[in-house]
Amino acid sequence: MERPSATLEHYEAAMLLSGVGDALGYRNQLWEYNESGPAIHQELKELGGLKNIKVELPDWPVSDDTVLHLATAEGLATGKTGEELLHDVAARYVEAMKDMDGRKPGPSSILGVSQLRPGEEGGYRVAYNPEGTGCGAAMRSMCIGLRYPKPDQLDTLVSVAVETGRMTHPHPTGFLGGVAAALFTAYAVQRRPITSWGLGLITEACPLAKSFVKERGHAVEETERDWDFFCDKWQWYLDLRGISNGVGPVVWPSSYGPAERDEVYKSFSLSGWAGRSGHDAPMIALDALLAAGSDWEELMSRAAFHGGDSDSTAVIACCCWGLLYGTQGVPKGNYSNLEYRDRLVRSAEQLYTLSH
Repeated sequence: MERPSATLEHYEAAMLLSGVGDALGYRNQLWEYNESGPAIHQELKELGGLKNIKVELPDWPVSDDTVLHLATAEGLATGKTGEELLHDVAARYVEAMKDMDGRKPGPSSILGVSQLRPGEEGGYRVAYNPEGTGCGAAMRSMCIGLRYPKPDQLDTLVSVAVETGRMTHPHPTGFLGGVAAALFTAYAVQRRPITSWGLGLITEACPLAKSFVKERGHAVEETERDWDFFCDKWQWYLDLRGISNGVGPVVWPSSYGPAERDEVYKSFSLSGWAGRSGHDAPMIALDALLAAGSDWEELMSRAAFHGGDSDSTAVIACCCWGLLYGTQGVPKGNYSNLEYRDRLVRSAEQLYTLSH
């Protein structure tokens, strides 16, 4: 079925539902750090299921993911470009770090932001960090695809995702996660079949990112040394799912409930913590999108309610899902009183205008 092209409502749903996925996957620190999908599903049942949850303060705050995604989005919404944009986003990351009480930012995000010097020459760049492999760039980059959604803007999308990602996650496993999240939202706007997204990532976006890093001349040697893991793991995933040709049919395990998914998601990961890294947060998001279709509850079951970094996988999946399906079938209580709702909607409107 042909989906209608992305409207303003789709953009609003993308930003809004990304925040919802974050708040639900996080559950005020209770679920982000819960390693058992079955235990989370049991607690969800005790709460009366997804349709009974009113996502609002104080019980369902957004995490660092949405605060930093908003910082990226509001920087892009200014319409600035080039170095001016990068300094602006860097300044917003510094400011966003003052809003982290109870939101649990990751160590690379804290370290990276502490090194930013927005306004000074090259002040949006930080030293190479061999530990900067986490999902902090991926979870805040979806809006880059909203700003640069057209196929002929791929160069710009990649360069902005690399440079904003490197502000905290200068390791390629980290910042290429930002490229993946931005790319997938652009593909969702373009209505590209979901089975083709991973192939586009490794054949179109990653080679552009590699050339860009070389051309910019910052930490080239270290970046190239650590480059291959991200692309190799993604190739492994596409082979596993039978979509390395970009078409499918998708190959699923015969049994793939919450307990099985925990084990499979762990096999995606860098160190056993599913969704924690730049490569596997978008990977779990894509896995959920491939399986869920237009079913919101199924998407959340797979993207938000699993053992591991569940808010970061959900924030990416829900942004793409909102672009594809709007808020259709989403219980109003899940989004009508979300923390920072107005800012999310406003940035969506601004990005929609700029993208057209």
